[in-house]
Amino acid sequence: MTLTVCSWNINSLRLREGLVRRLLERERPDILCLQELKGRAERLPLGAFADLGYRWVVARTQKGYNGVAIISRIPVEDAGHHDFCALGDARHVAARLPGGIVIENFYVPAGGDIPDPEANPKFDHKLRFLREMAARCAAAPPRATILAGDLNIAPREDDVWSHRQLLDVVSHTPVEVAHLDAVARAGGWADVIRTLQPEGRLYSWWSYRARDWDASDRGRRLDHVWASPDLIGRARGWRILREARGWEQPSDHAPVLASFDLDPA
Repeated sequence: MTLTVCSWNINSLRLREGLVRRLLERERPDILCLQELKGRAERLPLGAFADLGYRWVVARTQKGYNGVAIISRIPVEDAGHHDFCALGDARHVAARLPGGIVIENFYVPAGGDIPDPEANPKFDHKLRFLREMAARCAAAPPRATILAGDLNIAPREDDVWSHRQLLDVVSHTPVEVAHLDAVARAGGWADVIRTLQPEGRLYSWWSYRARDWDASDRGRRLDHVWASPDLIGRARGWRILREARGWEQPSDHAPVLASFDLDPA
């Protein structure tokens, strides 16, 4: 069995329901992890994809902000969520597949514009969120788990269009990268894409501010799929669906896909 997991910050599910349908019809991932749904469950088209075979949904939502969902064509059960920083934000949800594999979907805070936790409460929130992620992983190291989501950090020099120019820009600052590294170390997580492609520039996000995002190509790799130590050896493929950034009324993020060979060894 090949399991394909897709992560996409959709930046409003109500606005981009049609784009999600297009993705599902074209790519047919087994699991779709969506972030930034922007609305309560009763106002979101979470069941709109059942006719495509995606009949199972596990979600956490809130009015107007955040929101995460796991949409699946494989039966899944709700595996709970964690309220990071005790703010009631809908930034994490988990689902369990038959056989016990867990999918964790994260939407890490963006962190605002000023990379100073004393001057910027949003940046402080981001760092506290990451520290809590690391502590949670250290207390209960993940097993048979795939972590997907918008982690809002581009950790490597080749995950951004200009390492030098973005060192002081939120999402690529050394303190954020160190915090994300601490999460990875605490859980023994492996970055699926960088395991399979160790070198080369890769981006999953391009700003709306760019007049021609494709030509300027000033991107960052903010979206990730990680695997627990016992699963990373089963990772078989990955893709960033860059062209989705050019669809009509797009999200500023592109879908990220990773596949795993789950056949018995």
